[in-house]
Amino acid sequence: MEKNNVKITFAGNPMPLSGKEIKVGDKAPDFTAVGNDLKPVNFSDFSKKVRIISVFPSLDTGVCELQNIRFNKEAAENKDVVIISISVDLPFAQKRFCGAKGIDAAVTISDHKDLDFGEKYGFVMEPLRLLARGVIVVDKDDTVKHVEYVSEVTTEPDYEAALKVAKSLV
Repeated sequence: MEKNNVKITFAGNPMPLSGKEIKVGDKAPDFTAVGNDLKPVNFSDFSKKVRIISVFPSLDTGVCELQNIRFNKEAAENKDVVIISISVDLPFAQKRFCGAKGIDAAVTISDHKDLDFGEKYGFVMEPLRLLARGVIVVDKDDTVKHVEYVSEVTTEPDYEAALKVAKSLV
């Protein structure tokens, strides 16, 4: 696993990340994750659209729940932007959570199988095998326009910064 130089903490403790650090201006790598129906989902399935990738450790935490509810609300209100929520939660847990919380506008996918997203975008908290919290905005031409690796995993991302960039691209 490739190490990256992004510095984050988890509950105040330094947390090393593995994978390639993604930066504004990079070409967004394609990746494959698992949908709630257990079928493969490719990032390229959403090409030619503005995409927000909402990255989080686990649905079973309050901050992750808030992040998913907020981005689902944004997805429902802005049909020109696709919001892809990704964690290493099992697809069964994601489906249960989305059903219980009424999350039906954001696309929720799991990176549990291969960590393909996590490694290509540098979000794997190696000691925990969870994804760090963050947000990436990708334009219609697959160019990364915004990246946030949330410096303290137990806090929410800067929603407004990501949404402002995404809305400027539609």
